[in-house]
Amino acid sequence: MNYNSSTEESNKTVDQAANTAENAIKATRAYANQALDSVSSTVDEVRHQAAPLLNSMGDQASALAQRGVDAVKDGSQQLRERARHAGDTTAGYISHDPIKAMLIAAATGAALMALIGLMSRTRDAR
Repeated sequence: MNYNSSTEESNKTVDQAANTAENAIKATRAYANQALDSVSSTVDEVRHQAAPLLNSMGDQASALAQRGVDAVKDGSQQLRERARHAGDTTAGYISHDPIKAMLIAAATGAALMALIGLMSRTRDAR
């Protein structure tokens, strides 16, 4: 009988260990579920807080891009006006004093040709 009571005690000990392990598993599952719920809640909060910030950043980027486009348009318009003014001034100068304008154009052309000639000689010498 001593053998049976020892076996019964061993079985009780094994059952108690199994119950303890099962309780530990249940507690671990409950803790993991709570942790996942907390993480999920935190992610939702961050998402709700980040959405307006991202929208604001997108609006600011759009406004900045629009200002850049507007600045380029203004700059090109000013450049066109300056070119038109320079053309009108040149045409007025030519019609006012055509001989002097032709001599200046010829001298400028000759100077450019001399400069191009010097540059091509320098390349050939290398």
